[in-house]
Amino acid sequence: MKKILMTMVAAFAAVSMNAQVYVGGELGFTSSKVNGGDSKTSFKILPEIGYNLDETMSLGIVLGYEQGNATESFEAYAVNDKAKSFIINPYLRYNVLKAGNVTFFGDLSVLYKNQDEDRGYKVNTFGVGLKPGIAVALSDKFSFVSHIGFLGWQQSKADSDGAKASSSIGLDLKNNLTFGLYYNF
Repeated sequence: MKKILMTMVAAFAAVSMNAQVYVGGELGFTSSKVNGGDSKTSFKILPEIGYNLDETMSLGIVLGYEQGNATESFEAYAVNDKAKSFIINPYLRYNVLKAGNVTFFGDLSVLYKNQDEDRGYKVNTFGVGLKPGIAVALSDKFSFVSHIGFLGWQQSKADSDGAKASSSIGLDLKNNLTFGLYYNF
């Protein structure tokens, strides 16, 4: 499956390598110690590629890996520091307002996350929602991008006998601030 996804990304990049393509993503690392207990460590790497359709709309996809408790806050299942996740997150971006080097946008995104728990089961999460964000053009080639919040729906279900799905719908601004850097071709 990884070979197919990487081939699709490479083909997409090769066909459209001009000023309309951007690459970037997010990196994250967290280490915490709760009540003097064991320390928990998590990290995530979320590379991203996108294509500007015009001045106001873009298509993109995030393909990433996450280990530990750095999770989306809407998820219904608790995550431990040994959990490993594969994430696919395509989106349609709409630029709402541009003021100089600053652009305010919203990403309509679809989420699929396959989480492999160390307790012997998997959790699948699906979601659809809107992530507002801001992009600051640092130069012609580099942009700083940040998202805050999530408005939408998510459903998680463990891949085990008798497991029931848990759904969430609403607005979440807590623990949902992300930062990234983009390179524009």
